[in-house]
Amino acid sequence: MLHHTFIKVRGYHLDGYQHVNNARYLEFLEEARWGYLEQHGDIEHFEQLGLAWVIVNININYRAQATMGQQLRIDTEFSAINTKSSIIHQKIWLEGTDTLVADANITFVCLDKKTGRAVVIEGDLKDRLQPRLANNNAEE
Repeated sequence: MLHHTFIKVRGYHLDGYQHVNNARYLEFLEEARWGYLEQHGDIEHFEQLGLAWVIVNININYRAQATMGQQLRIDTEFSAINTKSSIIHQKIWLEGTDTLVADANITFVCLDKKTGRAVVIEGDLKDRLQPRLANNNAEE
């Protein structure tokens, strides 16, 4: 399931070179992931189960610059479900073009909030995530 988030580049997103500061892209990606979770009702569901998704790794590639006033489209989708982690792949596009501004893979573990330990992604948890995979195939 692909989710789209739109963000307009504002002056406060810029660095001294007048393009989006690299750290702002991480904020854009986070905003898009929250939108994805809200759309699918995951925040409430995982909260009820006492689970939290925690980032353990981010790999981001900066491909092109974005400047003030431009509209960005962020595409978000699950790309892998592993035994104890999952990966969300995100792409930031300059809206209305085929210009890829950045892409990232964000690895999460599902944490039991009581124990502070990662849980195995299986059963109902895996069943909830499985249909969201970009290629609809789980990795083991």
